[in-house]
Amino acid sequence: MRISSRWSRAAAPRPAARRRALLALAPLVLLAGCGSGLGVLDPHGPVAATQRDLLFEVTAWMMVVVVPAILLVPFMAWRYRRTARRAAYRPDWDFSWPLEIAVWGVPALVVCVLAFLILTTARALDPYAPIPADQPPLEVEVIGLDYKWLFVYPQENVASIGVLALPVGRPVRFRLTSDTVMQSFMIPALGSQIYAMAGMVTELNLLADRPGVLLGQNTQFNGFGFQAQKFDALAMPAADFAAWIAAAKAGDRPLDQGAYAIVSQKGKLADLRARFDFDPARGLVFSSVDPALFSTVVARYRPDAARRHEGGGAPHDPNGSHAYADP
Repeated sequence: MRISSRWSRAAAPRPAARRRALLALAPLVLLAGCGSGLGVLDPHGPVAATQRDLLFEVTAWMMVVVVPAILLVPFMAWRYRRTARRAAYRPDWDFSWPLEIAVWGVPALVVCVLAFLILTTARALDPYAPIPADQPPLEVEVIGLDYKWLFVYPQENVASIGVLALPVGRPVRFRLTSDTVMQSFMIPALGSQIYAMAGMVTELNLLADRPGVLLGQNTQFNGFGFQAQKFDALAMPAADFAAWIAAAKAGDRPLDQGAYAIVSQKGKLADLRARFDFDPARGLVFSSVDPALFSTVVARYRPDAARRHEGGGAPHDPNGSHAYADP
């Protein structure tokens, strides 16, 4: 009885150990309570939803190989341990068809299935392919800066930095370039990622199907301030989006050449507070913008590319690939 009680006391978690265990689990609890719109596992659009489903399918097929390996490795180590009495010792064994088929056939089958899934889904997730809808897409021109994203709404003649307003249920057609080094544009909750490069124009089509404040960011290291190159993508109902556009136009802050010379300087969004009166949490919004700003930025690095992309996106070639801004 004394031995039994001693073991029971040893097995019971001590208060200090219990506190350490709770502290170890605290980050998981915090992650579970994170806000929506942070990643592809909480999709706010059809593109991200398709990518999430593909992630689950690929993971499930990978488990066909991973789970048996995880279970068989400790079993084989225990079954054929040195002190095992019932393990068969066959020093002359060298081949087994069932084992060869299992070791090579199953992984080969999984690879073929994964290749088919990824290939078919990748073609369906072509970033240049327009998203079918009963209304025309919203045009947004994106210019990558150090360390900010500039969003130009050519149809509405407004621009913003640090915040991207999107109407729910309406496709958005992004045209992207960079006024600095190559950058990577991504809104994980809407799906896809595409590069923005100086002298080139890339395209991305997305759609938000429900309201939310979504994380947008530059996912490529391009300097020690790239981690601050984030923005809020505000997916809002059509009426709220119209009100946001009206409020932007009502402000007296045009994005002229002088203003662009300031915002294009290297620095974070918060650094612009010394030159503009705005709340960084709500972004820097401009009431008007030069319609040729996007083409001017492209022409700074490759004039012929700017003329080819003036007023339209990169065309598709007959083979289905995309014509970038290369000559």
